[in-house]
Amino acid sequence: MSRKSILPAAAVVGVLFGIFMVVKTTKPAPKPKLVVEPSKAPFASYVSGAGLIEASTENIKVGSPVGGLITKVFVRVGGRVKKGQPLWQIDQGPKRAELARYQASLQAAEATLKKLRQGNRPEEIAKQEAQVKQSAAQLEDARQQLRLRESAATEDSRAVSQDDLNQARNTVNQRDAALAYQQRHLEELKAGTWQPEIRVQESEVDSARAQVAQTQLDLDRYTVRSPLEGEVLQVKIHAGEYAPAAQTDDALMMVGNNSVLSVRVDVDEQDAWRVEATQSAMAYPRGRSDVAIPLTFARFEPYVTPKKSLTGASTERVDTRVLQVIYTFHQPKDFRLYVGQQMDIFIAASPLPDPAANQPRTIAKEKP
Repeated sequence: MSRKSILPAAAVVGVLFGIFMVVKTTKPAPKPKLVVEPSKAPFASYVSGAGLIEASTENIKVGSPVGGLITKVFVRVGGRVKKGQPLWQIDQGPKRAELARYQASLQAAEATLKKLRQGNRPEEIAKQEAQVKQSAAQLEDARQQLRLRESAATEDSRAVSQDDLNQARNTVNQRDAALAYQQRHLEELKAGTWQPEIRVQESEVDSARAQVAQTQLDLDRYTVRSPLEGEVLQVKIHAGEYAPAAQTDDALMMVGNNSVLSVRVDVDEQDAWRVEATQSAMAYPRGRSDVAIPLTFARFEPYVTPKKSLTGASTERVDTRVLQVIYTFHQPKDFRLYVGQQMDIFIAASPLPDPAANQPRTIAKEKP
């Protein structure tokens, strides 16, 4: 074989060998095995939707009626609570000091009212009678001094000056007025407390009682209580943290009655007209396509809302609005479902009309 034919032959052999190796080593990629078998609809014609489990009372986000430092948290996540049971407590120190001040004011007002109702003591009347006698004696003494000066002035006009006479007369007038004042005060003591004065003091007592009652109500608000009987679903607060009174993005604490669970199903607005209350519905927990849970219709929420609960599916429409349908079901016996868990929901529905035979319908206008 000539040298010129060796190179082409080697090239042909190399190409054939390359083709052989490509065919030998190229194999179709194995199909990936499903980790979890997807849920399948149990109905021939159906409407599907993603469902989110929630408590039958809905998930109640408990807020703080007043802002303040948390001193104690009484419950834990997963614990059972009764209606009115304390959940957490806010520092009550300043409010308790305010309550003590109002209680002291109330006691003083009540003591004054009691004194007014009982009237004056005999000792006070006897003291005032002695004061009247003293004023009468002072008046009589002033009159005698005036008579002496007037008598002296009559006998000899130079014996007593006009200023002395005027001063004596003024003293008599002052003593007379003082006696009249003391006698009037004695009459008031003997007559007892004036009724309008008692009514004014009664108003003072009522006002003080109202302040105490209002402060006690405010003090009770510093202990946040459960609005219902159920389970503590979430706790985001601890002793030493500040509880704001304003609405927060994250709930300070979440409670709900999960003895019966609800599932909130998002039905696409284009399928909303196919869903009715009498239709059967079935739920499948994520990861348990072998478990079908029958649902009981609870209610529609008639406001079609923008879709917020996303499942992450590649075929999911996010720029749409959904009708929320609420169903109820009981907790399965062999495993537990949790609030906030997603479920696949299938609702039996009538078949869609044939697109080829579908003709636009005009809704007849109702007569007024």
